[in-house]
Amino acid sequence: MALRTRDDIFTEVLVRNNRSTSDAFITETMLKDWYTQANHWGAAYKKWPFTEGRIETTFAAGVGADSDEYNFEGYKADSFRIILIGGKRLRKLNFADYKIFREESPTDDERVWSDFGRVVYINPNIDVSGTLVAYGQYQPTIDITDENGVTVFSDFDQEGNEAIVEKMSSYLKRRENLQQEAELHDTRASAKLEEIWKRVLDEQYAYQTHPDRGGMWERVDVIEGVFREDIFRRDQF
Repeated sequence: MALRTRDDIFTEVLVRNNRSTSDAFITETMLKDWYTQANHWGAAYKKWPFTEGRIETTFAAGVGADSDEYNFEGYKADSFRIILIGGKRLRKLNFADYKIFREESPTDDERVWSDFGRVVYINPNIDVSGTLVAYGQYQPTIDITDENGVTVFSDFDQEGNEAIVEKMSSYLKRRENLQQEAELHDTRASAKLEEIWKRVLDEQYAYQTHPDRGGMWERVDVIEGVFREDIFRRDQF
């Protein structure tokens, strides 16, 4: 059967394990709990491209001890990769360097930012203003009360829902005190998500870095004494 909705997944877990909610061993509450846990596990398993998000707000420079702090609810800790303000890209520092910078140069207008946990820190003195746009990884939410509700995989790669079924089955087997079978289902669940991740990486193989990102200097092979661009040519094979 197709695995798309919460009800599809609940039914599949029960059928595969020869169980029903009428046998008093498994309740609807248990299924909802296992479903929630399995979804959180699956969503956090990798940095899935379908959990990448874009959020924006108005940047307002301020003063005071906490004027550089921003909280973007629903996004994962340390997941932001790019921040722009007024169309200008900011440079990300590691948190220790950011705090040193703010301590030693409290009025510097350098376009820098960092994050620590779920808090994003942006230099309040920067010389740009306007819309703040941040790109990061959001935490998917589910509605366990909605029978037709979907998982993070339903609209992108439904095979991920097979992993959800396997993970829920592992919880069920632990309730039956069948530890070895539970571990087998865990292994199957992970293998399903690894297959999806491999496909993601295969699709991303063609990503390229812009030539200007390497800076103005050519890289030199110190052994042969030639430029790297001379070593790797498009038509060399």
